[in-house]
Amino acid sequence: MSGFGYRITGDKATRVAVKEALDGTADLIWVHLTSNEEEAQAWLRDEAKLSSYIVDALTAMETRPRCEAFDDGALLNLRGRSHEALDVSDLLASVRIWAVKGRVYSVTRKPLCAVGTVEKDVKAGQIVDPGDLIAAFATAITADLDPQVADLGDMLDDCEESLDANKVFELRRHVTRVRVEAIAYRRFLNPQRTALENLAGLPGEWLAADDRQHLASAADRAARMAEEVESIRERASLIHEALTDLRAEQIDRRSLVIAIVAMIFLPLTFITGVYGMNVANLPYAQSPWAFDAIMGFCLAITVGVLGYFMRKHWFR
Repeated sequence: MSGFGYRITGDKATRVAVKEALDGTADLIWVHLTSNEEEAQAWLRDEAKLSSYIVDALTAMETRPRCEAFDDGALLNLRGRSHEALDVSDLLASVRIWAVKGRVYSVTRKPLCAVGTVEKDVKAGQIVDPGDLIAAFATAITADLDPQVADLGDMLDDCEESLDANKVFELRRHVTRVRVEAIAYRRFLNPQRTALENLAGLPGEWLAADDRQHLASAADRAARMAEEVESIRERASLIHEALTDLRAEQIDRRSLVIAIVAMIFLPLTFITGVYGMNVANLPYAQSPWAFDAIMGFCLAITVGVLGYFMRKHWFR
C-alpha cells in the first residue's frame, strides 16, 4: 500500500510512513492513501478502525462531489486536476476525505495535483487542525482548476475571431474539444460548489471561523467557474451553429458553380453530339466554315448563360 502520513504538533510537521502514522500522539494526524481498493479498505478498517460505511465511501470506484455530516466528523468528496491524462469524459480525479477532530484521512485513486500543494502548506506549518487541511484542499483544487477553465474561454475567443468558411473543419474540431471539456468540468463543478457550501455551514468545533471563510471563498470560486463553464458551453453551441451555416453557404456556392457549369455545357454537349454523329446529310458538314460557325455559336451560348447569371448576381 502506498501513501504517507503526517503527525502535526503546533507548527511542526513530521512525515512518516502510513503504518507509523497512528503511533504516538499529535495535535493532528493526516494519512493520505494512494492505493488500490482492497489494500486501502483493509488498512482503514483494521488500523484506522473506521466504520464500514466510511470505508466504502472512501474507496468507492465512482464518486461525485458531496459532503455528509456525521456525529463526530464529515465525509467530503472533491474533484481536481490530475498529473495523469484521464479519459475525456472524466477529466478530474477524485479525493475522498474523512475528517474528525485531530485526524484526517484522504484517499485518491489517481495522482491529484492539489496534494502536492497541500503537503507544502503542511511542511510550512500552515496546517494545525482538520479545518485548515480541508480548506487547503478546497483552495488548492479551485486555484488549480481556475486557469484551465480560463484557457477554455480563451480558446473559444480565438475560434470566434477566426471564423472563416475556409477553416470550417479545423474550427469545428477545436470547438468540439472545448465543448467536451466544458461538459466534463460542468459535471463536477456544480456539485462541488454545493459540497463546499454545505461543509462551510456544518456545526462543529473542529471547523474554525477562518476555515469556514476559506471554504466559503473556495465555494464562491467554484460557483464562478461553473458559471463560466456554462457560458462556454452556450458560446460553443452558437459558434458551432455559425460554422454549420458557413459550411452550408460553402456547399451552396459549390452547388451553384456546378449548376452553372452544367447549364453551360448541356447545350454545347447537345450541339457537338449532333455534329459528331457518323451519318450522311448533316447540314453544312462539307462546308469549310462550318466548324468555325459551330464554335462561335457555342461561345455565344456560353457568354449568354454567364451574362444571365451575372445580371442575377448569382456569383455573389
